[in-house]
Amino acid sequence: MAVKRLGILTGGGDAPGLNAVIRAVAKVAESAGVELYGFLDGYSGLIRGNFRKMEKRDISGLLHRGGTVLGTNNRDNPFNFPVKEGNELVFKDMSDTALENLRMLSIDCLIVIGGDGSLAIARELTQKGARIIGVPKTIDNDMQGTDQTFGFDTAVATATEALDKLHTTAESHHRVMVLELMGRYAGWIALYSGVAGGADVILIPEIPWKMQKVAEKIFARQKEGKPFSIIVVAEGAKLPDGEKVVRETIKGSGDPIRLGGISYRIAEMVEQVTGFESRATILGHVQRGGSPSPFDRILATRYGEAAAKLALAGEYGKMVSLKNGIITWMPFEEIPQGCRTVPLDHPLIQAARSIGISFGD
Repeated sequence: MAVKRLGILTGGGDAPGLNAVIRAVAKVAESAGVELYGFLDGYSGLIRGNFRKMEKRDISGLLHRGGTVLGTNNRDNPFNFPVKEGNELVFKDMSDTALENLRMLSIDCLIVIGGDGSLAIARELTQKGARIIGVPKTIDNDMQGTDQTFGFDTAVATATEALDKLHTTAESHHRVMVLELMGRYAGWIALYSGVAGGADVILIPEIPWKMQKVAEKIFARQKEGKPFSIIVVAEGAKLPDGEKVVRETIKGSGDPIRLGGISYRIAEMVEQVTGFESRATILGHVQRGGSPSPFDRILATRYGEAAAKLALAGEYGKMVSLKNGIITWMPFEEIPQGCRTVPLDHPLIQAARSIGISFGD
């Protein structure tokens, strides 16, 4: 069957490089004489029938732009979609509506750019007959089935720049600075930016830590004539008693737990145990924003090109991935379940320990 129309959507949280994927898909489709339709605001656009045909002017200047021109959200699951009935909000299975909209538009294949949640939905839709290609995306770099996701490199660069700035004020005031970064279940951003930014302590979800060990590092630096320290912590790291710091719980959300605030808890503990004045900074959504790095532009372009070519070849139900520097693919059903956490024997953890960085253990 000759492919005549492709669809595309971006789901979940935004990440630098989304527009570069859209651009690459659009350019491959154009060269093949295939129309491309973009669904707006993630799966919401697919369910509500909100879309636009992607023309040349729509992809001009996209390579360097952060965010996504199609819009996104991490709420609207077609299998559990919020619908207002009277004054009440109820959740219904609207997957058949999504599939019907694909049929009505004669979409031969839908390209879904998203994280584990968005691609899990894509897998379910595939099982109901949809023709879908997945593109992995998350700044957290914690997706199974690929060595690296686009957006991660840019997030690390942003966090590293923040650490560079915190160093100067920490040294000037002889303080302990605690920088909290994203990473709900995996510490990739904290690990990489902590090493790149010269952190003295890195706390990640994968490694249980003790306050006394952190204090020992701070006191050791003081003895070396360095009365300041930098601590990097992933938001999903647990306190020494095993508690995760939850900022709020959102009812009705597919992922209701919102983490945040562990840096403030750690800063308080540092002051109590060491007597050092401490300050906490939560970098937050700054990590998601801005122009993608050259690496992320290239990776996103390679992903988009590969996804479009798979779609044109009729190779549906697959996710493109990066393996040992090569772009390849794997069927949805073969993608390992769960989060890709940092292995305890990861070479960067070993290198960090060798140069004196503490992980609080």
